[in-house]
Amino acid sequence: MVAIKNMAAEERPRERMAALGVGTLTDAELLAILLGTGTRGRDVVQFARELLEQFNGIGGLLTASAEDLLQQPGVGPARVMQLQVIMELSRRYLSWQLQRDDGFTQPAMVRDYLTAQLRHQEREVFVVLLLDSQHRLLKYVELFHGTINAAPVYPREIIKLVMQHNAAAVILAHNHPSGVAEPSQADQRVTERLKKALSLIDVALLDHFVIGSGSPVSFAERGLL
Repeated sequence: MVAIKNMAAEERPRERMAALGVGTLTDAELLAILLGTGTRGRDVVQFARELLEQFNGIGGLLTASAEDLLQQPGVGPARVMQLQVIMELSRRYLSWQLQRDDGFTQPAMVRDYLTAQLRHQEREVFVVLLLDSQHRLLKYVELFHGTINAAPVYPREIIKLVMQHNAAAVILAHNHPSGVAEPSQADQRVTERLKKALSLIDVALLDHFVIGSGSPVSFAERGLL
């Protein structure tokens, strides 16, 4: 294996980071620092670059299943755990940001958070984000789990959850494991039912996101709420 310390000085990601700042590094260089060593015949930057190509970028790599990662030469259980730790830290950072006063003034952050939580799921998951009166995140709840293309949704369970946490507003989200984020007619009917049910207890439904393989779809932006 070719370690970072054995690379030419000008090619070492750590030295480049120290000299130029972390923001100047490529995804491959950042990943190389995390991995530490390459594999037989490949330095660590080349190894990192090939992993990113295999999984279509950093997002695909960090959300890949352990089974898929372990099929890659040079990736063992320890490296899988490294990648899973990075992904979980990312989720927790985004959650922390959303709990701050300015969290929901940044819609892109909400999208990123939901994408990180749901895009890797192999089955459909229906999520409720419970918000306080300042629209700060109180709790993220994966409330319903389903098959590869459907999850049952029960309004009474959502109302119970809202009352339990004294939430003032709600954002809904679910994933489409098939990859197509376009809302179905069933998605729209469920959203309308939930909006009416929440209005009876004076709780606002701010949005419903559908997470697929492309850009998330927002019901609010589509004018579907």
